[in-house]
Amino acid sequence: MFRNFSQDSFYAWFRLLITLLVGTSLNIGMWAIVIVLPEIQNEFNFTRAEASILVAFTMLGFALGNFFLGKLVDRHGIVFTLIFSALMVSLGFFISAKTDSFFVLGFCHILIGFGTAAGFGPLMSDISFWFSRNRGIAVAIAASGNYFSGIIWPSLASLVAFEMTVNWRSQYIFFGIIAVSLSIPLAILLRKKIDEKFIKKDAQEAAQNLSGKLISPRILIFILVLASVSCCVAMSMPQIHIVALCVDLGFGLLVGTNMLSIMLFGGVISRVLSGIAVDYFGGLKVLFVGSSLQCLALFLYLPFEGLNPLYAVSLIFGLAQGGIVPSYAVIIREYLPPKNVASKVGLVLMATIFGMAFGGWISGYIYDQTGSYQLAFWNGIIWNMFNIGLVIFLLLRGNTRTYQPPADES
Repeated sequence: MFRNFSQDSFYAWFRLLITLLVGTSLNIGMWAIVIVLPEIQNEFNFTRAEASILVAFTMLGFALGNFFLGKLVDRHGIVFTLIFSALMVSLGFFISAKTDSFFVLGFCHILIGFGTAAGFGPLMSDISFWFSRNRGIAVAIAASGNYFSGIIWPSLASLVAFEMTVNWRSQYIFFGIIAVSLSIPLAILLRKKIDEKFIKKDAQEAAQNLSGKLISPRILIFILVLASVSCCVAMSMPQIHIVALCVDLGFGLLVGTNMLSIMLFGGVISRVLSGIAVDYFGGLKVLFVGSSLQCLALFLYLPFEGLNPLYAVSLIFGLAQGGIVPSYAVIIREYLPPKNVASKVGLVLMATIFGMAFGGWISGYIYDQTGSYQLAFWNGIIWNMFNIGLVIFLLLRGNTRTYQPPADES
C-alpha cells in the first residue's frame, strides 16, 4: 500500500497515527491508579501516603520499563516489544481485580507500569527515526498518546462507574481488556523499518550539534537525567493528587476526574505546540520555556480552592507543562548518535518517572503530616527551580571550540 518509506513521507505520517493510537490504548496503565486512588484508600483503610505507594509502584514499573523495554526495542524491534508489553499490562490489571493482598496489589502495579512504558519512550524513539524536518512535532504527537489515554479511558470508566455503581475492580478488568484488544492489532501495523542511510545521516547531524556544546555525551545524559527527575517531582503534584484534592475539598471523584482530563487535554495542546516550536527553535530552548511556565502554574495553585478557579488553573498547568518530557527525547536525537537510541531515551524517561514516583509519594507524605497540599506545592516549586537552573547551564554552553569524543564514547 505504501511505497515511500523515507523520513517525513506519507507512510511516516501514517505510522505516526498508528503510534498515537497504540500509545492511547497502552498508556491506560499509567492513569488507572490515579483515578481509583481514593476508593482503594477507603477499601484497604490506608492513609493517603500508603495509598500513594501504589502510585509509586506504578511509576517505578513505568520507569524501569522505559529503560529495559527500550533495550528490548533496540534488540528485537518495536512490534515484539509492544505485544509482550500489552499482555503484561492486561495480566497486571486482571490479577489486581481479584486480589485482597496489598503485596500482590503492589507487585501487579509494578507489572502494569512496566508494560505500559512500551507506549511511551519506546514509541517516541521509534517514531523519531521516521522524521527529520518534523521530528519535534512527531515525537510530541507520539508522546500525546499518554495524555489522550488519561483523557479518554479513565473518564469513560468513571462515568460508567458513576451511572452503574461499578467498583474499582470492575474498572480494572475493563482497563485490561482495552490494553490487550487494541494495542496488539495496532502494533502489527508497525512492522516496516527505516532505511539505514537515514540513520547514518542522523548520526552525522548529531555529531555536529554536540561539537558546539563543549560537552561529552555521558555528561549530557547525566545532566538530562538530573533535569528529568527534578522537573517531574514538580509535575507529579497536580497530576497525581488533583483527584484526591478534589475529593478532600468536597467536589467528588467525578469532578476530580474531569479536572484531570482538562489538565491532560491542555497537555496535549501544549505537546503539539511545543513539538512545532522544537522544529524551529530546538529542544533545549523549548524545554526552558516549558519548565519556566510549569513553575509559574504551580504558584497559581497556592491561593485557590474554589471549583472554577481550580478548573482554570488545572487547564493552565496542562498548557504549561505538556511539552517538557517530549523535549528530552528530541534533545537526545539532536545531540547524540542514533545507535541504541531507544535505550538512551529510555534512560532519561526512566528518570522522569522516578521523579513522578518520588514526587507522588512525597506529596502524599507531606499531606499526611500537614493535612494540606500547600507545602506539597511549594516542594514542587523548589524542585522545578533546580530543573530550570540545569537547563540554563546547557543553554549557556558556548561554541568557541570543538569537542572531540573518545573513540569508545557513543
